[in-house]
Amino acid sequence: MPADSVRKTFFVAFSLCLVCSFLVSGASVMLHPRQELNKALDIKKNLLMATGLIKKAGASKDEIDHLFSMVEPIVIDLATGETAPEIIPETFDPQKAARDPSSQYVIPQNKDLARIKVRARHALIYLIKNDGKVSQLVLPVHGKGLYSTLYGFLALASDTKTVTGFAFYDQGETPGLGGEVDNPKWKAQWPGKVIYDDLWQPAIRLVKGGVNPTAPNSIHQVDAISGATMTSRGVQNLLLYWLGENGYGPFLQKFRENGGHV
Repeated sequence: MPADSVRKTFFVAFSLCLVCSFLVSGASVMLHPRQELNKALDIKKNLLMATGLIKKAGASKDEIDHLFSMVEPIVIDLATGETAPEIIPETFDPQKAARDPSSQYVIPQNKDLARIKVRARHALIYLIKNDGKVSQLVLPVHGKGLYSTLYGFLALASDTKTVTGFAFYDQGETPGLGGEVDNPKWKAQWPGKVIYDDLWQPAIRLVKGGVNPTAPNSIHQVDAISGATMTSRGVQNLLLYWLGENGYGPFLQKFRENGGHV
């Protein structure tokens, strides 16, 4: 066919697109295992940062893997608060279980503060131990913000009410606004805050305009994110949900009753 024909132009363009699509698809398949490993490493890093076991985001893979070997994962039944030894933590995927009708729990609308609609019946949590005793509990939490579902880790002292750290590892909020949940200055407010009141009801609040340190309830309060009302409300509500009777409440109560033992 003539070199300058319309037919040849379309043929060349089509062939080029076809080759490029094969190359992109092939690269995606080949890189997928590496991407999954990097994702898992990032989750470990954020969990360790929430506990304070690592202080810097630039920790090496070897350092992260070494410190994570000190973390004990367990699976619990959220309804009863009991452990579920029949479920292997290393192979349990809460997000996958939440999509499976046989292992999911449909949250009543009037209790769905986190706006997630369904969750798994079981949860994967993490224990940090010193000399055989639990020093911290790390609870995965998630819920809707303004534009995304935020996934994070809430680390508690063994008293089950004092925050030792809080970090999100996956979120898609607006950079510079709701995305400030990743700001180290905002996260630095959380350690030492108390999440329950004297009756063991979830009491944490994000306060618009900033916390008054002299206010009676300031121990339960954190500054809301400036210009991100819906994200701040989402963070507060997801914590109220997961710390309540429909979330980790039954487990934390049993943990206290058992004298800090699982």
